[in-house]
Parts: sequence; C-alpha cells; structure tokens
Amino acid sequence: MLRELHISQLAVIEDATVTFEPGLNVFTGQTGAGKSLVLGALEALLGLRKAVDLIRPGADEARISAVFDPPESPPEVSAALSEALDQPIEPGDEILITRKLFASGRSSLSVNGRPATAAMMRHAAGLLVDIHGQHDHQFLLKPSNQLAVLDAYAGTADDRRAFADAFAERRRLTDERETLDASTTLRRQQLELYEFQAQEIDAAELQPGEFPELRARERVLGSVQKLQGEAAAAHAALYDAEGSVTERLQAITHLLIDLAELDPALGEVTDQVRTATLSLQEASFELGRYVDRLEHDPAEAAEVADRLNQLNRVIQKYGDGVPGDDPALAVLDLRTKLADQIDDLRGQSEDRDRLDQRLDELDRRLATLGESLTLARRKAAKTLTPRIEKQLAELGMAEAKLTVAFDRVDDSAAGFDAVEFVVQTNPGQDARPLRQIASGGELSRVMLALKSVLADTGDSQRVSVLVFDEVDANIGGRLGSVIGTKLRALAKPTFAERGRPPRKPNRPTAPPLNHQILCITHLPQIAAYADRHFRIVKSVAGRGQSKQTRTTVDVLTGDARVAELAEMMAGAKVTATSRRQAKELLAAAQ
Repeated sequence: MLRELHISQLAVIEDATVTFEPGLNVFTGQTGAGKSLVLGALEALLGLRKAVDLIRPGADEARISAVFDPPESPPEVSAALSEALDQPIEPGDEILITRKLFASGRSSLSVNGRPATAAMMRHAAGLLVDIHGQHDHQFLLKPSNQLAVLDAYAGTADDRRAFADAFAERRRLTDERETLDASTTLRRQQLELYEFQAQEIDAAELQPGEFPELRARERVLGSVQKLQGEAAAAHAALYDAEGSVTERLQAITHLLIDLAELDPALGEVTDQVRTATLSLQEASFELGRYVDRLEHDPAEAAEVADRLNQLNRVIQKYGDGVPGDDPALAVLDLRTKLADQIDDLRGQSEDRDRLDQRLDELDRRLATLGESLTLARRKAAKTLTPRIEKQLAELGMAEAKLTVAFDRVDDSAAGFDAVEFVVQTNPGQDARPLRQIASGGELSRVMLALKSVLADTGDSQRVSVLVFDEVDANIGGRLGSVIGTKLRALAKPTFAERGRPPRKPNRPTAPPLNHQILCITHLPQIAAYADRHFRIVKSVAGRGQSKQTRTTVDVLTGDARVAELAEMMAGAKVTATSRRQAKELLAAAQ
C-alpha cells in the first residue's frame, strides 16, 4: 500500500503531502489544477518518466518521496523486491523511496536510505504500482505478463513452475553437452597422446634408484684396468711388498709394547698404534679381495650401456630437466599424472552418454507438461474472454471483443505458448493487440475489466497499488456509477460479492486481494465511491511579476465533500438541489 507521497518544488506544487488510505482514493479538481501532476510525480519517483524539466521556477531542486507499506505482499514479492533493489526487503517492511531532481539536470535516488539506480527502481516499480492510462509501463500490456495472468486464471502455476525447472535443467545440460561436443576432437587427440606417453614410459620399466646404480656400474666397467693396476699397487704397498706399511707398523707395535712394560704411561699410545695396524691389515685384505674380483666383462658393459641409453631417452623426453641424483623419479611422477588425466578423459565420454539419457528424460517431461499447460490455457481462455467482454459491455464498450491469440514457441521457460490479448474495441475496426490501443480511456476500461475478472482468482502478479488515469474519458454519468462500483469492488472484493450467485463448491479460489486504487476522475458518480477523496486546487498569489501559482491537495470529508460533488454535477453555482443530489449520490455509493 502507498501510505504517503510528499512532493516539494515540483511545477506548481510548492509543498504537498498526500496521505493515502486502503481502498479507493480519488482525485478531483478543475481542469489544469494539476491532478495528473500528482500521479506524474509518482511516476517520476519510480523512474517511469523524466521530470527534471518540472522543477519549480526559482528552485534549485525538487524532491519526491513515498512510503510504501505492503502488509499483504507474499514472500515471493518481497524476494523479487530484494533482488531488484539489491537489499533485503522482508514481507511487511515499509519502503521509503526518495528522488531528488536538481536544476543542473542531475538526479539522485535512494531506497530506505541506500542509493539505487533508475534501472533498479523501474524493475521494482512493476512490483509496487500498476499504472493504467499511460502506455509505457503497464503490467498487463506485456505479452509475457498476459501469459502469467492467464496461468493464474487457469490455475496452472504449479505446472508452469515445474516446466520452468525442467527447462532450466535441460538448458544447463545442453550447454554442458555442447561444451563436451565442441572439445570432442581435442579430447580424443589428448587421450591418444596421453595413452602413447603412458605406454612409452611403461615400456621403459623404470625403477626408483636404478639409474644412479647403473651410472656407477658404468664408470667401474669402463676403468677396470686402471682400477686393477692401482688397487694392486696400493695392496702391495700396504701388505705384500717388502717393508710394507703393515709390516713396519707391526714392528713399531712390538717396540711400543716393550716400552709400555717399562713405562705404563705409553699404554694408551701402544693400544692406538696396535688398533691402527689391525685396521690397515683388514683394509689390505679387503683391497686384495677387490683386486681378485675385478675382471673386464664386455657383455656386461654393453648391457649396462644399452640400459642407460634407454633410460636417458625416456628421461630426456619426459623428465623435468632438473638435475638430481635420480632424474627417473620425475618421469614416474608424470606417469601417475597421466593415469589421472586418462581416467578423466575416458570419464567424459561416459558423461556424454549420461547427459544424453537425462536429456531424453527431460524432453519427455517437457512434452507432457507443455501439452498439459497448452490444453489448460486454451480451456481457460474460452471462459476468460466472455467474462471480460461482459465487463466491457457494462463499461460502455458493448461491441468490444477480446480474444487470446496463441502462438507455438519452442524455446520458452513458460511452456510452448506465446499469448497476446487482442481487442476489437468497435465494430468495423481491426482487432489489435492490447498494447496498441490508442485511446487512453478505452485502454483504462479494458484494464479495469481485466482486473475486475481477475480480482478473485488469486491473480499472480499481486501488485496491490493500481493507478487509473483517464478511466472516465468520453463516458457519461450513468456509466460513471458502473465504473465507480467496479473500482470499489476491485479495491474491496467483498463489496463485489453482494448479489453474486454463490460459487460452485468444487471450484477452488484463492483469497481475493485487496487493492489500493488511485484514480483521477471528472465524474461525481465515480468520486462518490471513494474511501478517500482528494481535491486538487490551483491558486494564484501575489501581483505583477511576483505572481506565483500554487497547487494544494486537500482531503475532503463531510460537507466539503458534498460541496465538491455538487460542484462537479452543477458547476460553480452550487444549489440546494445539487447538494441534495450529491448527498443522495454519496448515500447510494456507500
């Protein structure tokens, strides 16, 4: 609900605060007084029109603010508002919107004190206010919204959501499959390369530690003669030759043993020399055995060389190039990674099969849901159109015809149908889409007829603030009472129940939504039905160049309201008769 609208320094409005009530709020006043300016300010606030050129002369800025209090908004509306405004909006939260218009051409917008953009506000506006009588921003003029209205009337919301969910999943899986298909050739080439590399590494039968062992063995086999000669010379010097090191050490050891008997202080030195002698003897024995084992084996040398060549080829091709004791370890690490990549690429082929199977299942589900939706929508259209035509006849458009045009579509989350409401307002004229109706008055009446029919269907858009401008264009007073009745019934659905035959017990209906309606009218027959009656008054103050035009907004009650209705009926000269007629009109309406 729109609770309050404040306007300052906008055109002829110097400062005005309008406090609205639930139900039907009506604006009346003389032509040119600025009735449309109030609604224009609301449109400017919501980003639905530009108003910088309307700043009051002499003012540096104009300000428009409004407080919305949506007590009946369902959670999905609050969620949509939160997304549109990029801030949390809980059900029942009041929303303060403020727009400043500067003479420089700039403007600023905030929602609940947080900055917002005009695009964000326009998105949110469709969830807060539905303005009828202006062509650019009406909820029901958009074919996609007409389809939503038809679904609400048909009670197909659950099937539509299920279709949308399946459609979204199918699109996601289709994109995933296309990505797989686009990379099929590359994936096959990568798989072949990885498998070849793995086979080549496996053929080498690498073992950790093998490479450094072979390299050491190669050095030995290539230096057998040198090792034999020099190792034998070392062995002779230590043990075999006359006057060898061990022989001389043994003599020194015996000498020290004799001296230690004379002086025990030499005992420790004697033990050290004896131990060294024994160690050298053991080393000479081991060196002798080593010389005996050494022999030149050309076959082993060739075998070691061949194996090292094989390992070097694999290491150079698949190693990381970093020097180390065992470069084969890097190749073995690569082999482990290749195994993972091969498994992944083979698994993607299996994913393609699973995707195809799931897509087939989704196609069957979408076909079932889509045909069910189409059948229900066409059936609902057959009952909806005559009800709307009946409402149009009561609104002075007796010859108007409305049809729902269906087109088949294959790429929509809403099903297989694209619909558009097509209206023939007068005999002999072409039937045209609702969005192409030229007359603002006819358009407002078509909207009123639609809203009246949909008021007790749990209408899915759940926009609770409806604004009607020009709804009484080119109609007389008798029809004004009909429109007033319908506006009141739309604002308070229980009002419409009077005299209506009881519903069939097997027809489920959603609780009717109370709308808050803002309406500009020139007819007293409509104004009499208002729950809150506003009069727009324009006055001129000052003299000469200092003259200023000001517009004020007054709430009318009691005798003031009777006087306004009487003046609307009889003109400026109000008589006792016109006052009596105004009272009778009010009594009949209330």
